[in-house]
Parts: sequence; structure tokens; C-alpha cells
Amino acid sequence: MKKTLMLAGLAALMSTSAMAQNIGVSVARFDDNGLTVMRNGMTAHVETLDGVTMQMEDATDDVAKQLDQINNFIASGVDAIIVNAVDTNATEAMSAAAAAASIPLVYVNRQPVNMASLPDGQAFVASNEIESGTLAAFQMCQQLRAEGKSGGASAYVMMGQLSNQAAVQRTKDFHDVIGMDMCNFITIIDEQTANWSRDEAADLMTNWISSGEPFDAVFANNDEMAIGAIQAMKASGISMDAVVVGGVDATSDALVAMQAGEMDVTVFQDLAGQGAGSIDTAIKLAAGEAVDKTVFIPFKLVTPANLGDFQ
Repeated sequence: MKKTLMLAGLAALMSTSAMAQNIGVSVARFDDNGLTVMRNGMTAHVETLDGVTMQMEDATDDVAKQLDQINNFIASGVDAIIVNAVDTNATEAMSAAAAAASIPLVYVNRQPVNMASLPDGQAFVASNEIESGTLAAFQMCQQLRAEGKSGGASAYVMMGQLSNQAAVQRTKDFHDVIGMDMCNFITIIDEQTANWSRDEAADLMTNWISSGEPFDAVFANNDEMAIGAIQAMKASGISMDAVVVGGVDATSDALVAMQAGEMDVTVFQDLAGQGAGSIDTAIKLAAGEAVDKTVFIPFKLVTPANLGDFQ
């Protein structure tokens, strides 16, 4: 009887040890509001899991630094790695390093350039960017039509970092929507990058305003840039009732701006859900379980009509 109990206890101990997992996480930058929501989602989820620990590093928007972080994770013997890529065109080396060490790797939020050829034991957790820009742009088109501007409207487009797949896709989404028959009354005056930054967006919007070109809408690849554009317009005395402003992410600041009547459209990206989903996917891969190469968390359109559902 004692021998049986001893064996049972040993088996339980071995099971607990096998479940203990250390996950290394490299995030593009900590000083980004949206990525902060994602990071908090990871942290909160890990706190609910027994035997799972997490080491999170800030890549400070430096590709070389991020690759060093991944190599350090590998050297320290983590059970899995999660990467929010600084540059989505630079992920092949990251995948190769993790695959060579037989350590599972999960990309989160930003789609890697090598998505179609991810090695075994690697996956991508995010939201489908075709939905994000399309939802925002189509809603802006409908609002402009409702305001009687279907005879012709002009818009500016603020892009995120051009090295980022989400920025490229969201801009393409906007172009695709205004290429539709019901939305082809919208003309793009100019489109430039503001690198996801509120401050850079404010400066860019100020420059556009100084040109004196009339405009009816501003489509930004994320909420931070939309808010920067709003700040510049308000500083220039432009009524926010006269301009349709759209972004993506449904950050808390964006919801406040929408409540104040300054922002018209955003799209809820469940960044906390992406963070938690990346942790779950990493754990499954570390345990040798099969997972889909792509795990999508749905986007949701946010307007003043349903704002209360997201506050």
C-alpha cells in the first residue's frame, strides 16, 4: 500500500513538473497603448494558470534587439517564445532560430512575413486585418453618404509603420472600399505614415491643414494617430462635426474621444484576448499538441450607436 501511494505521489510530482512552463515574450515596444492592453491580457491570463511563468522584454522598436532577446530566451531554455514583431518583414530569422532549437514560437498581433511557410511548432494569433480597415472604411463611407456628401468627398489617410503588415493591409482595405461603386465618391488627397504615433499624427495633420486643401474625412490605421489628427484639427479651430474621423483598436482614449463627439468610427481589436490566446497557444505547442497555424480573434465595429457596449 505504501509503495502504491509513493508511486502515485511521484507520478503527481512528475505531472506537475511537466506542466511547469516558462514562456519568453518579446514585445515590439512597451510605450504603445494598444500593445499595453495586449501585455496586460497576457499577464492577467498567466496569473490564472498554475505552473506557468512568463518573462517579458521590451524590444524598443529595435529589430536587432528583438532577435537578441529571442536568442537569449533560447539560451536560457524557455519552453516557448511569443513575439510581437518590431518589423514583420524580419521574422524569418526569428522562426529559424526557434525552429533550430526546437522551441515553439507564437507570433501575436502582427503577422510575420513568412506566415505561409511557418515551421512546425509555430503559429500566429491575431485578428484578421482585412476586417479591421474594411469595417472602419465602409462605416465612414456610409456616414459621408448620410451627410449628403456622395457627390464628392476628400480624405486623408494616416498609415502606421510601413514595415508593419497591419499598416499595409489596413491602408489597402481603405483603398478597396473606396473602389466600390457606392464609395467611389471619396478621393484621397494624400496618405503618409505617422508611425502609429499620436504626436507624429498631430504634426502631419497640422501640415495638411496648412496646405489649405478642404477635406471631409481622416482615416487612420490606428486610434493613436486618429487622436493626434483630432488634436491638430481642434487646435486649428476645425469643428469635429464637419469631419468624419476613423481609427482602429477601440482604445480607452478613443472611446473617450467618441463619447465627446470627436471620433466617429473605430474597430474593437481584442488585444487582451490576443495576448491570452497567444499564451494558450504557446502552452499547447510546448505540450506537443496540434494547433491551427492561424488563430483569429474577431474585430467588432464601434460607433456612437453601440459605444456603451465597449465602455
